[in-house]
Amino acid sequence: MELILIMKKDFYEILGISKNADAAEIKKAYRKKALEFHPDKNPGNAAAEESFKAAAEAYEVLSDPQKKAKYDQYGHQAFDGSGGFGGGGHGSMNMDDIFSQFGDIFGGGFGGGFGGGGGVRRAKGTNLRIKVKLTLEEIANGVEKKVKVKRKVQAKGVSYKTCSTCNGQGQVMRVTNTILGRMQSASTCPTCGGSGQILDKKPSEADSQGMVVEDETVTIKIPAGVVDGMQLKVSNKGNDAPGNSVPGDLIVAIEEIEHEFLKREGENLHFDLYISFSEAVLGISKDISAVNGKVRIKLDEGIQSGKILRLKGKGIPNINGYGSGDLLVHVNVWTPKTLNKEQKQFFESNLENENFIPNPEKSDKSFFEKVKDMFS
Repeated sequence: MELILIMKKDFYEILGISKNADAAEIKKAYRKKALEFHPDKNPGNAAAEESFKAAAEAYEVLSDPQKKAKYDQYGHQAFDGSGGFGGGGHGSMNMDDIFSQFGDIFGGGFGGGFGGGGGVRRAKGTNLRIKVKLTLEEIANGVEKKVKVKRKVQAKGVSYKTCSTCNGQGQVMRVTNTILGRMQSASTCPTCGGSGQILDKKPSEADSQGMVVEDETVTIKIPAGVVDGMQLKVSNKGNDAPGNSVPGDLIVAIEEIEHEFLKREGENLHFDLYISFSEAVLGISKDISAVNGKVRIKLDEGIQSGKILRLKGKGIPNINGYGSGDLLVHVNVWTPKTLNKEQKQFFESNLENENFIPNPEKSDKSFFEKVKDMFS
């Protein structure tokens, strides 16, 4: 599997675009490739079919900002076993999936499948969208959420019959003569809206399409490592459509709740630890907050303000399973703002004491070096 991924052709190269291409350029490039290798123009050409599938897979990733960002960072490895059309490469893709997902890209210029639309196509219901708020602890560990959604479903007792306009195909077809030869085009049936069926009998409580609204509790398994704004899909938990249809999907948008003490930066976490001057001089052990409970750290005698302690693997897990980030503890020595007479005299008497005079060692890193280390 790893060898296949390494040898797989670059998505940008497949579409013939640069990495700086915007959404309009990506769509235009895909349409050009799809028209070039479309099965109606290349009947029986296996190589053209593979190129057609490869272009569809490339567009499926590059047209989605989140998938595109993952691909730009990790390449094909980002979709090893997930993402794309089943994660198995374009060789496992179904042609009907391509037409149903990207049919609008052809602008009505071709049919929905090989030489005749690929048979009856089932209509799909509309998607539903919700937001789910997660704490940093839930994001770090993964969580199962139960949410109540209002879905349109077919009413009990409703019945449908085959649409006479399209004979149940959901599309009306026409053939035109062009300079490239006879071209077959398809458009959604205006009578049934693409479902291939029309309402026959409906209960009194159903709407004009035979649908009713019901509450349903949906269980959502959210993996560890999701980020704010990421969208997850729960298949077939959207609205139903009339007739012999496929339900839409439930799109779940992740919203991260800000943590009281921890600040997230990708997979790393940052924690500001404030200690007193006395604690810095004498050294101390401290309990600090982490996403999996308290963590005890030991501060050496004479620790300097600005010191950054890195706790490996105590951050957020990578959503693709590539380990976890770190917890970075920023040590801040708190300087007292007011002193009593005795305390003031103590510090005044030590102004010239060599132990109190700053004397950084060569091994002590500057602020800019510490920042550089954090991002390296």
